[in-house]
Amino acid sequence: MVVMKMKFPFQKRVKLAQGLWLLSWCATVAGATTFTLGCLLKTELRRRAEVMANTDIHIVPNTLMIVGLASLGINYFASKICQDALDAGRFPRWKNFLKPYFAVSCFFTVLMLLAIIMSYAMKGSLESSLKAGLRNGIRFYKDTDTPGRCFQKQNIDRLQMEFQCCGNNDFRDWFEIQWISNRYLDFSSTEVKNRIKSNVDGRYLVDGVPFSCCNPSSPRPCIQYRLTNNSAHYNYDYQTEELNIYLRGCREALVNYYMGLMNTIGAGVLSIFLLQGSVLVSLRFLQTAMEAVAGKENTEIETEGYLLEKGVKETVMEYLDPVLTFLSPGIVSTRTPASHANAKRAT
Repeated sequence: MVVMKMKFPFQKRVKLAQGLWLLSWCATVAGATTFTLGCLLKTELRRRAEVMANTDIHIVPNTLMIVGLASLGINYFASKICQDALDAGRFPRWKNFLKPYFAVSCFFTVLMLLAIIMSYAMKGSLESSLKAGLRNGIRFYKDTDTPGRCFQKQNIDRLQMEFQCCGNNDFRDWFEIQWISNRYLDFSSTEVKNRIKSNVDGRYLVDGVPFSCCNPSSPRPCIQYRLTNNSAHYNYDYQTEELNIYLRGCREALVNYYMGLMNTIGAGVLSIFLLQGSVLVSLRFLQTAMEAVAGKENTEIETEGYLLEKGVKETVMEYLDPVLTFLSPGIVSTRTPASHANAKRAT
C-alpha cells in the first residue's frame, strides 16, 4: 500500500527541488550547530569532572557531536541531489545511492531523537554521579599535600562561590567530616585534644564551614564556626535566623544548572530534528516524483510522488533483509552437526 501519494506537475517539482536545496543548506548549518552544542555541553561537564563519580552523562554530548557531524554529510549530499533533480540525464546516477542514503539518514535522525530524549531523562544518573562525586570532593578537601588532590580544596571553594552553594546536600555535610588538615591543628591545645578524643575515628570535627560558604550579600559578618551554638554569637538564633552562609546544597545547584543547560539544548536540537525530518521527507517525494521521468523525452509531464511504496512494516523489513542476509552465514555456522543432519533429512 502506497503511503502519502501526491501528484507533482513540472512546476511543482521545480519548486520542490529549489525549496529543498535551500532547506538542505539550512539543515547543514543546523548540523554544525548540533555539533557545537555537543562540544559546549561536553566542555561544561568536563569542567566539573572532579565532582562527578562517573561519566555516563557524557553519552548525551557524545551523541550530539556524532549526529551533528553526520548531519553535515547527509545534508551536503541532499543539496547535490537537488541540483541534479531536474536534469533527467544526471539524476539516474543517484538511483543506486539513494536507498543506502535514506537508511543512513534515518538512522542518524533517530539517533538525534534519542539524544533529545536522553537530555531530559538523564537527571537521575546526573544526580547520583554528583552525589558521590561531591561527597568524595568534600572528604578530600583537606588533602592539599596529597598528590592528585592538591587542587581539591581550590576546586570545591570555587564551586561553592560560583554556584552560591554549600556542602553536598546542605552546609551540615561539613559537620560530618574533618575538613581542616592536621597540619593546621595545634595538638597541644586542650580543645583540639578533646574534640579528637570525643570522636571514635579520631577526627577533628567542628560545626563550621569553609569561608567559601559565606554569603557576601549578608549584612552581618560571616559566621563560619559554632553555627549551631546560639550563645557563641551575639543576637543569634540558629533555629530562626537566616544564616549568613549559603543554604542550598551544591548537588541541587549543579543538577539545576546542568539540567537547565541540557533541556535548553534539547529544545534547540528538537527543532533541528524537525528540520532534518522535513529534508528527508521532501527528498523522498522528489526522488519518487523524478523516477517516473527518468528515461522519457518529455520531462515536463505530471508525475506521482509518495513517501513509502509499501507499508511501514514491509519497508522496514526491506531494509533489514540485507542485514539479516549478511548475518545469516554466522548464524548457520553455529549449528551443531545434529542440526545439519536433521535439516538434510527434512529436505
